[in-house]
Amino acid sequence: MSFLTNEKLVIVGAGGMIGSNMAQTVLTLGLTPNVCLYDIFEPGLHGVADEIAQCGFPGANVTWTTNPEEAFTGAKYIVSSGGAPRKEGMTREDLLKGNCQIAAEFGDFIKKYCPDVKHVVVIFNPADVTALTALIHSGLKPNQLTSLAALDSTRLQQALALEFGVQQDKVTGAHTYGGHGEQMAVFASKVKIDGKPLSEMGLSAEKWEEIKHNTIQGGSRIIKLRGRSSFQSPAYNAVKMIEAAMGGEKFTLPAGCYVNDEALGFKNVMMAMPTTIDADGVHYVAPQGTDEEMAALQASYEHLCKMRDEIVGLDIVPAVEDWKKYNANL
Repeated sequence: MSFLTNEKLVIVGAGGMIGSNMAQTVLTLGLTPNVCLYDIFEPGLHGVADEIAQCGFPGANVTWTTNPEEAFTGAKYIVSSGGAPRKEGMTREDLLKGNCQIAAEFGDFIKKYCPDVKHVVVIFNPADVTALTALIHSGLKPNQLTSLAALDSTRLQQALALEFGVQQDKVTGAHTYGGHGEQMAVFASKVKIDGKPLSEMGLSAEKWEEIKHNTIQGGSRIIKLRGRSSFQSPAYNAVKMIEAAMGGEKFTLPAGCYVNDEALGFKNVMMAMPTTIDADGVHYVAPQGTDEEMAALQASYEHLCKMRDEIVGLDIVPAVEDWKKYNANL
């Protein structure tokens, strides 16, 4: 089997459902044979390692460890789902303190053991602030670390495809920006249904509000239906992000990235933007939308600032003016 690269990829939280799905997806897509599975829960991790071995992937060199030094040393790519999952009745924000403490330690491991890592994807919630925490602690450049935000857009795409009875990939431009949570900004003005603008499709305001609501509550719906937080869709999208960073197919769904842009008025946050991930990392452009959409994005940004200030208050990250002491690239 030929692989996209031979460089080491570490999957953090590999003993969980997202992590195990990522391991299988990486090898199914032929990204790299050199995959290290890392988790602090040995029995679950051991079980995943056995299962992946029993898939019989040709050429695979899968290792597993509960030792962070062993896992991170030599890593060129990392995807982390290593936080606590959301349970029914919880918001992503409910996970803030514990998961941001995990993210701080994760960033410290990167700085200590693999400072020359090429790209890192953070997917445990609340992803906007766990990723920001990891970035500050890691010392990486902002274009080297992204967070998973694409699920909100694929959920919007799915809802519109169902509404109009079209194949899902016929819905284009269905994107959400800002935070990955209840405060996300859902954009409709660039959406096309099989090439036709959504504005010409006769969608009522009431129906659009229902679709927006279902998009925002998409993760909660999965928890109610399956009894656990989603794992197949975040695993697949996160692996596609890493594939792009490895030099494979570019990733063009929105990704969470570090934004400190005076012109846009968004400063010192991780947020979903119109992005492209490629071998040079993540690149964003200014979002474009109606006045109403841009107001929703501003509200989402303000919510992200509040969560950022909360982790500053918890001493998980320093005050914004001191970030450069931790990470010279910020």
